[in-house]
Amino acid sequence: MLSRKAGHDLFVYGSLQEPEVVYVLLNRVPDRVSAVLSGFHRFKLKGRVYPTILPDGTGEVTGKVLKGITDNELKMLDEFEDVEYDRKAVEVVLTDTSEKLQVETYVWKNKDDPDLYGEWDFEEWKRHDKEDFVTATKKFLEDRRLPEAKTRIDTFKTFFKQDLENGKPLDS
Repeated sequence: MLSRKAGHDLFVYGSLQEPEVVYVLLNRVPDRVSAVLSGFHRFKLKGRVYPTILPDGTGEVTGKVLKGITDNELKMLDEFEDVEYDRKAVEVVLTDTSEKLQVETYVWKNKDDPDLYGEWDFEEWKRHDKEDFVTATKKFLEDRRLPEAKTRIDTFKTFFKQDLENGKPLDS
């Protein structure tokens, strides 16, 4: 009998590094380890509070590997990442052991997106956007139970548009 690896390993580099966000989506926080993805750049996106990555051949993106993600959890994360991302196989290096690991990660579909710029910073995000992001993520989960379920993109646009109207600027 062939043994099958228990679950999926997923490299995350943005808001999904935050255990509170992962808990809201999965109702648990999987085991996680620090890792580096080489040959990619983590971009800010104009008007959005989350990042993306694209291959650039020379960069390095730090993040976490979420270990043992179930098929149903992966389906939830795919739905959360929505149509803007493709899930791709990549190789990361674990920070503590230098072990190479085959994982999947979410890569931005539109490599020519004019909204890509700069370098997204996780610590800055935690200070300025984490609280609202967690609230918007909870709203996404509530909205997906409705008969006319909203996508994560639509939920976040509505949520963060209200922030703009209340005087809290988005990153631009």
